[in-house]
Amino acid sequence: MIIVFIALLSGCSRNEGDKNKSTAVPGKFKIAGIVFQEDQFFRLVQIGMKDAALAYGVELLEGNSDNKPDKEIQLVNTYITNKVDAIVIAPLSATASVAALKRASEKGIKIVIHNNTLESDVISAAIESDQRSLGVESGKAARKYIEEKYHGKAKIAILAFKSQLPEQSNARSDGFKSEVNKLPGVKIIAEQDAWLPEMAIKKAGDILTANPEVNIIWSANEGGTVGSVMAVKNTGKAGKVAVFGTDITDQLMGFLLSDDNILQAVTGQRPFDVGYQAVETAVKILKNEKFEKKIIMPGVLLTRENPQNIREFQVKYKELVAKASK
Repeated sequence: MIIVFIALLSGCSRNEGDKNKSTAVPGKFKIAGIVFQEDQFFRLVQIGMKDAALAYGVELLEGNSDNKPDKEIQLVNTYITNKVDAIVIAPLSATASVAALKRASEKGIKIVIHNNTLESDVISAAIESDQRSLGVESGKAARKYIEEKYHGKAKIAILAFKSQLPEQSNARSDGFKSEVNKLPGVKIIAEQDAWLPEMAIKKAGDILTANPEVNIIWSANEGGTVGSVMAVKNTGKAGKVAVFGTDITDQLMGFLLSDDNILQAVTGQRPFDVGYQAVETAVKILKNEKFEKKIIMPGVLLTRENPQNIREFQVKYKELVAKASK
């Protein structure tokens, strides 16, 4: 049976602006929730945050850094001025995000991070998806496919997002490689950055043109996965090149159920649960209750060979997306 928690990651997608809102509850704890882009993944993170804020009776201020370090700093400074009790944040960088959050910590503000790491002792707690495991699970699915379809031999191209979020991208890529490289007949032909669909269509298309022997493409995020599928379709290589990816969206689930046989498997995160547990943990810290300093959430794998699992997952997914759009 499918895990009842929704799993989805758009890890890296197109920004659509900032939405700063507050669910005010006078006299209660004030918690700032910061994400770094406006996409399906972070919308569901925010839904989880809001549900937790409602359940625990706290005020939630929402902010979006739009992938801009200076805006992240500005938001943190604003919340310091507003005297929030805690900041729940997806930091843009494990190192560059430290200074502003350290200032907040020195003012007594509790820091809970999610979606990325932070190399600092200012963290009160961390809610993390196991980024490496996202690559590992997709890698296992790809290794099985290569063994069954290509007798253990394959030429692989990888699309990542190192220039955007190097720590996350490297963790996912290393996880994927750790599995496929168990097959001596596997060779990674190309490895490039492309995290938006339009970028990935061009990069994957160029790779397939320059390297016609490539028969597997793996992408480290949603946009790259979408673009890889489209590139295979556009070059007429459906059935000859298989795509494995990361993140789960309605579009990617549709690709898995399509009869074109291009996308074979994706591994995604659990954004609603990430957002909920991040705010819940912040509340526990503020109330001096027992809490877990580090929560690691496993990913969820969906594969073409199990369509019923995909359809069951779609039902849960659509319920949360409908809620997020209200």
